[in-house]
Amino acid sequence: MDLKKTHSVVLNEGDPEQKRAEILEYFHATFSIDELLYDTLKDDGAFYLRADRLRHPLIFYFGHTATFFINKLVIARVTEKRINPRFEALFAVGVDEMSWDDLNEAHYDWPTRDEVKAYRDQVRELVAGLIATMPLTLPVTWESPFWAIMMGIEHERIHLETSSVLIRQLPIDRVRRLDFWDVCRDAGEAPVNELLPVAGGKVVLGKEEGHPLYGWDNEYGRHEAEVGGFAASKYLVSNREFLAFVEAGGYGEERWWTEEGWRWRTFRNAEHPLFWVKRGEGWGLRTMAEEIDLPWNWPVEVNYLEAKAFCNWLAAKTGKAIRLPSEDEWYRMYDLAGIEDPQGWGEAPGNINLAYWASSCPVDRFRFDAFYDIIGNVWQWTETPIYAFHGFRIHPWYDDFSTPTFDTRHNLIKGGSWISTGNEATRESRYAFRRHFFQHAGFRYVESAHAIELHDDPYETDALAAQYCDAHYGAEHFGVPNFPKACAEICLEVASGRATGHALDLGCAVGRASFELAQGFGEVTGIDFSSRFFRLAARMQEEGYLRYALPEEGDIVSYHELGLEELGLAGMRDRVSFFQGDACNLPDKFTGYDLVLAANVLDRLYSPRRFLTGIRGRLNPGGLLVLASPYTWLEEYTKKEEWLGGYREAGEPVWTLDGLKAELEPHFRMLGEPRDVPFVIRETRRKFQHSIAQLTVWELK
Repeated sequence: MDLKKTHSVVLNEGDPEQKRAEILEYFHATFSIDELLYDTLKDDGAFYLRADRLRHPLIFYFGHTATFFINKLVIARVTEKRINPRFEALFAVGVDEMSWDDLNEAHYDWPTRDEVKAYRDQVRELVAGLIATMPLTLPVTWESPFWAIMMGIEHERIHLETSSVLIRQLPIDRVRRLDFWDVCRDAGEAPVNELLPVAGGKVVLGKEEGHPLYGWDNEYGRHEAEVGGFAASKYLVSNREFLAFVEAGGYGEERWWTEEGWRWRTFRNAEHPLFWVKRGEGWGLRTMAEEIDLPWNWPVEVNYLEAKAFCNWLAAKTGKAIRLPSEDEWYRMYDLAGIEDPQGWGEAPGNINLAYWASSCPVDRFRFDAFYDIIGNVWQWTETPIYAFHGFRIHPWYDDFSTPTFDTRHNLIKGGSWISTGNEATRESRYAFRRHFFQHAGFRYVESAHAIELHDDPYETDALAAQYCDAHYGAEHFGVPNFPKACAEICLEVASGRATGHALDLGCAVGRASFELAQGFGEVTGIDFSSRFFRLAARMQEEGYLRYALPEEGDIVSYHELGLEELGLAGMRDRVSFFQGDACNLPDKFTGYDLVLAANVLDRLYSPRRFLTGIRGRLNPGGLLVLASPYTWLEEYTKKEEWLGGYREAGEPVWTLDGLKAELEPHFRMLGEPRDVPFVIRETRRKFQHSIAQLTVWELK
């Protein structure tokens, strides 16, 4: 198996057994390359260093790619088998640099490298066994169990790239060179860049269902654009070309920077690109595992903010309309170059797919007609914040892959780098990062008088998320009280005269009950399994308002902005924090609660009995568990053998309240009688869901 000659598997044709063998080989190759990456760490201690103060140590990412397989296979109901529930919670979330990341080391008891490696071995064996034995029919579609397998493989390939960037930021004495990761040794003076014309034309983007290759949800749908003619730089911007900006004092002149860019530059006190190493005389370059003399003819590696500042400086210097390309303009160059996807390659046409080196190479090495490095070498920043194509659908097994980035703060990078493999190396791939984020990324510039089309939609338009925004923060319908508020009021009522230090709102959705609970509790933690909901709750906590678009009729929508101020809850923001988590497998740090509210979550759990068994260990003595549910049991969410009620046994009906009593009464006592709490969810102006939840209160004995 040549680990440097792999590509994503064609999923819509061929012999099923041959396809099974291809997927198995692709899986093992991916797992092996990932582990070879971590072999560059000199000792076990390096796994526990933070390369970036806002990111987890590398031990997290070493475990994360393996636990991702198990967590997604459980969600897809491919397997019920968990290997290590603690690991599968500990390594599940916290991947990105985000303001909500909880990076307090006191909350993490990291396992040893050997323990994580042993876990990875178990995951490899389990997944390989599934690939070898599961029924396989072609084509492999979104709903196929093998789609979950491919999701895990392609996810791990993304982390090859992102983890290699973190390793590149570790102290040089904590990493080691390996032959597999050898860098390019070709260095010299850079060619002089120039602008060359690019003919305008039509660009069509977006995968259709049935596309032969695996894709992330943001690749599906359709986008068409007529791109006007423009000029583009022949080469990626080299270290030599960028040096002129550095030596001209570009990092010290605010006028070249966007407002966001200048804030970042000031915060970081940046004076040059991150991977440049200032020496007594001259410059060095930090590659992944060594420091070399700065190759002037390699592409510079910067974030979007630095690339944008350079373009502004060059525009002023030349008097030309210089900027970064849009996504559409980059695709126009790609299409004119006639580049194929990797399965059609004999040899890689650029410095991509690990085909040549574990580093960049000269910008004039790989030619595509008149231009160089249309793909490969380094990713290329664009002016386009990522957005959803028309017809975009969220994949239910990974609902937070794309939607968190549709916030106008994540710009697309195109073309791939030397370590971009699998889906990353394909035409349709769409990856976006925060503008201050570092990747193996550089840029080319364009000259164009055409305005950039920004798909700037600050309103939450995902139908389900908008419904919940309205249900939590919008007007009441038909005189039915706001459901999360009503649940919270009951919680505050039954907690009167008891300890009210810390409450947990489990299944918090977009967060209304958490803010309401904070009126009576010193601290409230909200947790939801859905990243879509959790991030909206976190945005409400951070910014104090949400915007969303509600369907009215057909394509007609109405726009709404609601804030905590008008609800009288603005003062509660500092008492509330939100996290993403699995109610059936919460990390150990979530404990010590005086009250737990689980509203409309019980009948959506894959293992409600496991939840009920585990929750008592998270309550303080005498703590309260408040459950509210309409008991809408569906096998789509919960296997029938896990239902607490809603079935017949020996011909007699078993009601969920009876099931709750059987599960809880050994450790809890029910306070009072069950209560009916109605709720309404608005779908359109003329369509509403009206349901009635049963609420019960349980006191830990």
